[in-house]
Amino acid sequence: MGYYRRAGTIPPKRHTQHRTPEGGLYYEELMGEEGFSSDSSLLYHRGVPSAIVDATPWELPDQSLTENRPLIPRHLKLHELFPGQDWKSADVVTGRRLVLGNGDVRISYVAAGETSPLYRNAVGDECVYVESGEARVETVFGVLEARQGDYVILPRATTHRWVPAGDEPLRAYVVEANSHITPPKRYLSKFGQLLEHAPYCERDLHGPEEPLLAEGTDVEVLVKHRGSRGITGTRYVYPTHPFDVVGWDGFLYPYTFNIADFEPITGRVHQPPPVHQVFEGHNFVICNFVPRKVDYHPLAVPVPYYHSNVDSDEVMFYCGGNYEARKGSGIGQGSISLHPGGHSHGPQPGAVERSLGAEFFDELAVMVDTFRPLELGEGGLASEDPGYAWTWSGRGPSA
Repeated sequence: MGYYRRAGTIPPKRHTQHRTPEGGLYYEELMGEEGFSSDSSLLYHRGVPSAIVDATPWELPDQSLTENRPLIPRHLKLHELFPGQDWKSADVVTGRRLVLGNGDVRISYVAAGETSPLYRNAVGDECVYVESGEARVETVFGVLEARQGDYVILPRATTHRWVPAGDEPLRAYVVEANSHITPPKRYLSKFGQLLEHAPYCERDLHGPEEPLLAEGTDVEVLVKHRGSRGITGTRYVYPTHPFDVVGWDGFLYPYTFNIADFEPITGRVHQPPPVHQVFEGHNFVICNFVPRKVDYHPLAVPVPYYHSNVDSDEVMFYCGGNYEARKGSGIGQGSISLHPGGHSHGPQPGAVERSLGAEFFDELAVMVDTFRPLELGEGGLASEDPGYAWTWSGRGPSA
């Protein structure tokens, strides 16, 4: 983030003494990216942030992946992963079910009702889209209030926990990167300000307003991190609660951005997906398709043209409204479509004709495009609609 924030009490100058009311010292921690060469923040702790009293393995939920072979488009029904009241015993961290993944990014889904353990991802940033429900996201920087439609951006190694609110499930679509997740570079000035042509600005980004202090002894924190054979986990025990930061400042912190604040870019003819981009990571992008006025050329075809993903896999998460191009395919709220590189895809039969003359699309979808092939996680395999690949032709393999 190229946007400076501060909260709580900090000394006038960095790397200088910051005293407690009793005369002791607070402990300064630099949280920074790319080896002191990118964005960072300085946090001032009551306790020593490195102090741990125990460390044991944390066995992650199933992280196995299965090749998308034969190469076909797929429809995954994510709501089926948490039937009935199953959500009431799940939390946003340990209840995630891996849907898709590769060496750059993993996509999971969870419906939760329980408060999560304290947790941090030391592999990369997380972008959590709130499909429905509300939550208080408590972090070492302070509190974020998350609601339906929010993207919650959590920088790598941010200790936090999710506290669902209300009587309905908190449904979360989780994008875990092996890198950082940022606004697209083309939206930013050379100094990091969001430019006039960007579809959102700094006023739309909401970070913590004040520190969060908590008491506790022998406090467990789950850490997801890199291992020699892939992603693994460790359970730390801290002598005191990690929410002990009295103040911080800098350019690195968690924040929320609501999809309703994305201002769509439209044109006389159909605009390509990059105009819908909201974030980017290494080897992937995140876009959103929001309610908008559609193409206004007198001969415009408002739905997308057929296209081949030569260099990427396309993942579309359908999270509201009616997605015109997929009518008749079985896709609905909570569905994912995976259209892999090497397969030409586009509107379902009849969608082009039905769209002619349309002036407005009431649709809401979050798209992740990856530049390396995606494989199916256990959640993807468990939620697949096996007939989707044949919906364009109307018939599949002979019995």
